[in-house]
Formats: sequence, C-alpha cells, structure tokens
Amino acid sequence: MGVWQNYKPVVAMLGLQFIYAVLSLSARAVTLRGMSPTVIVVYRQAVATLEEDVNWSYIGIKKFFLDICNRTHWIRMGGMDFSKPALAMIGLQFTYAGVALFTRAAFLQGLSPRIFVVYRQGIATLMVAPVAYVSRRKNSCRTNLGLKGFGWIFLASLIGVTANQNAYFEGIYRSSSTIASAMINLIPAVTFLLATFFGLEKVNIRSLRSIAKILGTIICVSGAICMALLKGPKLLNAEFHLPKSLFRSEGENWLLGCLLLLGSSFFWSFWIILQVRISANCPDHLYTSTWMCFLATLESAAVAFFAGENPEAWSLNSMLELGCCLYTGIVSAVSFFVQAWCISQRGPLFAAMFNPLCTIIVTIFAALFLHEETYIGGLLGAFAVIIGLYIVLWGKAQDLEEVKQGMDSKQVLKDESLDKRICKVDLEEPLLA
Repeated sequence: MGVWQNYKPVVAMLGLQFIYAVLSLSARAVTLRGMSPTVIVVYRQAVATLEEDVNWSYIGIKKFFLDICNRTHWIRMGGMDFSKPALAMIGLQFTYAGVALFTRAAFLQGLSPRIFVVYRQGIATLMVAPVAYVSRRKNSCRTNLGLKGFGWIFLASLIGVTANQNAYFEGIYRSSSTIASAMINLIPAVTFLLATFFGLEKVNIRSLRSIAKILGTIICVSGAICMALLKGPKLLNAEFHLPKSLFRSEGENWLLGCLLLLGSSFFWSFWIILQVRISANCPDHLYTSTWMCFLATLESAAVAFFAGENPEAWSLNSMLELGCCLYTGIVSAVSFFVQAWCISQRGPLFAAMFNPLCTIIVTIFAALFLHEETYIGGLLGAFAVIIGLYIVLWGKAQDLEEVKQGMDSKQVLKDESLDKRICKVDLEEPLLA
C-alpha cells in the first residue's frame, strides 16, 4: 500500500470541507445580491435529484468514494490510536486559525506587531524552559551544544523566528488574516525550492515526481502572486462600510503585506532546512528550542527598540491584547510538542496536509466576525496555492515510497546474506560430535 493511498481519506475529507466552505461563501454572496434563500434550496435539491439519476460508476467516482468509505471504516476499526494524530492536527489548525484571527483583531485595536512578537516569544520561552530543564536532568546522556551548534541556533532564531514572525504579523496587519493563512500553504513548495538551491534535493526532469514538485511549486507561487496583485470584485462584505479605525489599519498597504507574508514563508522554509544542521550538532530538540525561543526574544526586543517604538506602546491596554499575547505564547510552546509527535507518528506529509484546513477556518470566521472583505482574485489565488501544495506533497510521497522500497530491499538482501552464513556454518559443523 503506497504512502499516498493511506492518506486518501484525509485528503477527501479536507476536500469536502473546502467544498462546504465555498458553498457557504457562495450562498452568502448571492443572498446579499438579492437571491431568495428559498429559491437557492429549490435549485439545489433539483440539481441533486438530477445527479442521482446519472450512472457515476462509469467514470469511477462511485469506486473512489467506496474506497474512501472502506478505508474510513478500517480507520475506525483501528481504534483511537489511528485517529489521535488526525484529531491533534485538526485541533492545531483551529489554534493556528485563532492566532491569525486574534492577532489581526488586536493589531487593529492598536497593538504593535513588533512588540507583540517580543511578548509572544518571551511567553513561549517561559513555557518551554522548565520542561527542557526537567528533561535534561532526567536524561543521563546529555548532549553539549558547542560553539558551532550555538551558531546554527542563533542563525535559525534570527531568520526562522525573529525575521519570520515580524514579517508574518506585519503582513497580517497590512493585508488580512485570510491571506496570511493561505500563504502558509506555500511553505512545502518554497522548502523544495530552497532545498534544490542548496543541493539537498535532487531534481530529475525525466522523473514524474520531480516534474510534479516543480509544477506544484510554480502553481503555488503563481497563486501567491495572484493573491497579492489581483483583487477583482468583492465576494463578501461588499455592503459593509465600517469605521476605518476599527476594521482597517491606517495607511494599509495590501501589496506590501502580501510581500511580507511571502517573505515569511521563505524565512520559515529556510528555518526548516537549518534543522538538519542543528539536529546533527544537538539532537535534543527541547534544549535547542529553548535556546531558540530565548535568543528570538532578545532579537525581537532589539528590533522593536531600534524601530523606534513608543515606550507607551509596550503596555497592554485591553484584555484582547493581553489574551492575544498569552494565547499565542502558549500555542507556540504547545504546538511544538503536538506537531513533533504527529510527525513522528504519521510523517511530515500527514502534518502538511492539514494546512489548508486553517485557511478555510480563517476565511469563514474572518468574514463573519472581523468583516474582512473577500475578493474573488484572492480566493482564486488561495485555491491555486492549495492545489499546488497537494501536487508538491504527491511528489514528496513518491520520494518517500521509493526510499521505503529501497530500505525494504536492503533488509531483504541483509536477511538473505544472514541465512547463507547460517547455512554455511551448519554445513561446516560435523553431523556427529
């Protein structure tokens, strides 16, 4: 059974959730333009009735959904052990959506993105440090960081945390939480691009999986450009004329915000690549994460200081600002453990597949509660990014399958050589002692 085959139920359910989200947004848009909800229901049921009369088995759709149902039944029969990682990743996507929504609301109330990053990293450090200390005391085989390892951690904290988070949250402030959650789906494609540039990823033009990764990367980047440059007509909240001080930041620059979010994806992808060097120097992830959070706190404070932040801006003036800092700091600490556990249980592909769910959640809640204006151009760009994401993941799944087959073949050869040695020893032994 291939790697990708195991994830078909997950992909199918995520696709269904995306379809449901589009249905909700489309229904909201047409009702705002005067179409009666009763008429929508009548047309919807009529189309559904016509679809029931079509023999879908000839085009393979019935077989596809039967396969999904069978696999879903197999998952349920496996007990909670199989579903725990999926439930954990779904919970993480809701927490990530909460980060995007709460920070956007807090920024619009006056919280500085740069000061927010300092508070967030400080709280994350206070959360991770005690756990790392207890873990190192219980662990008899302690690994020393060394000057070289410390240098890699400093570089990772500077680029992957300080630069990444400052660009990300400044991008949320200048664009929208919906665009920010969609840009996260660029990370696998950008990571493939950077890994190829640094020689960590081999590209074979004649290989289908390499073509898939290249094509998916192009689609992802094109979708991101589409979100940044194309707006088109408003799909949702076109009739709202809200006070600028409440729902828009003064001097908002949409293009600059999108470019900052794109830059944050590159920073985070570079951080992922640096983890190879850091793990080679110090495999204790808790210890390195504590140092990374601590250094990022100092670096972010330096950025806020040299950016000329007003001293009064450091005070949190509302429960929303205080709750936002506490919530995101705790999420930063907890998400590290949860995501690391899910990756160890199901692999990195499993974790990456759930990223579009955050985009769906943020799009719906931002339109309902923050009254963010949803544009057709941005929505089409988000679709392109998600499609490109799954194309890249398919290519990576084929790589993992090839590596797995190679390891299995090596194990078979090893077992055969061991059997030959045993047979040789048995033949050399005398039958009668």
